[in-house]
Amino acid sequence: MKLVPLGDRVVLKQMVAEETTKSGIVLAGQAKEKPQQAEVVAVGPGGMVDGKEVTMEVKVGDQVIFAKYSGTEVKFEGEEYIIVKQNEILAIVR
Repeated sequence: MKLVPLGDRVVLKQMVAEETTKSGIVLAGQAKEKPQQAEVVAVGPGGMVDGKEVTMEVKVGDQVIFAKYSGTEVKFEGEEYIIVKQNEILAIVR
């Protein structure tokens, strides 16, 4: 089985949080903030969404930055994913 997003939705897999800060301080589990950077795992077809034509601009494998409190977190086959609408993605990292 696999996750297949509908409409303008995108499935993201969050990047692993840093264990240490740039100055070398080791962070405890609760002190680590989840990164807002993720890898695109699956992309919906786009098309007509809420009466507007949506063209998908991201593709599987892209590294993206998404809005902090966006999307829906889901657990699927032991892995954690975030499903967001394409407009909640702020940038593609190249």
